[in-house]
Amino acid sequence: MQLHLDEIALAVEPGAHALVMLDQAGWHMTDKLDIPDNITLLPLPPKAPELNPVENVWQFMRQNWLSNRVFRSSDDILDHCCDAWNKLIDRPWCIMSLGLRQWAHRS
Repeated sequence: MQLHLDEIALAVEPGAHALVMLDQAGWHMTDKLDIPDNITLLPLPPKAPELNPVENVWQFMRQNWLSNRVFRSSDDILDHCCDAWNKLIDRPWCIMSLGLRQWAHRS
């Protein structure tokens, strides 16, 4: 997690600030993290996957490309996951729609 935060900090434009949403997994919330000054962590409430857009991404990939199959090996799992990921990144409009929350955009 520390390496991940360090990489994000390097990608933040000078003078800008990053907000990183994350679940409350132990490695996300440990006191051992040295959080860079240009990052703020925003922990999501526990047991609220509907608030985390990435959960919708995983669900979409499972429902469309990864479920109802028997994998022959761990390499087969990895190959199918990479294939599903590549299919998804070829559909940016799909990624955007998965992250939308209707309740957040209502007037």
